[in-house]
Amino acid sequence: MHRHGYQGRKLNRERDQRRALIKGLADSLVKYESIETTLPKAKEVVPYLEKLITKAKKGDLHNRRQVLSGLQTVASAHKLVDEIAPKLSSRVSGHLRIVKTTTRRGDNAQLARVSFVDDLKSAPVAKAAAPATATKAKPAAEPAVTTKAKPAVAKKAATKSAVKKPAAKKATKPAAKKPAASKKEAK
Repeated sequence: MHRHGYQGRKLNRERDQRRALIKGLADSLVKYESIETTLPKAKEVVPYLEKLITKAKKGDLHNRRQVLSGLQTVASAHKLVDEIAPKLSSRVSGHLRIVKTTTRRGDNAQLARVSFVDDLKSAPVAKAAAPATATKAKPAAEPAVTTKAKPAVAKKAATKSAVKKPAAKKATKPAAKKPAASKKEAK
């Protein structure tokens, strides 16, 4: 028997354990931006996370949910979509690199460091900076205007909803009671 056509590495684990391991490694890589692991695990996690980065760069709701399902924690998924992906917009692919480091002392396994190619700390984020300055400027200018305008609107909305809601409730309650009463009388 030959292993022709079998893709991927088993990493001496069953399928569910292997998937959990890859998810955990990808989660740690997003969280710490660089991890050291064995070479076969590194070669497995890089294409997995590359696909997640491509989805995170699109950033729509469906792809955000795909990224959430591909990582273990919600915080790391949000970090990938909101912070890391905008910094990697200049690249189409090849966001991660694998560098062989040393061999592990106990079993002489080859270790490798997986990290992002671009320096994420120095790269500016245009999307995060613009909303932050806009939100700081708005609270100082708007509170005086909103406090005068909103109570009048709120009172009108409250009176309209108060008038409409009881009418709707009264209409539904007798209708619900009548069929129930007719069923009891039929028995």
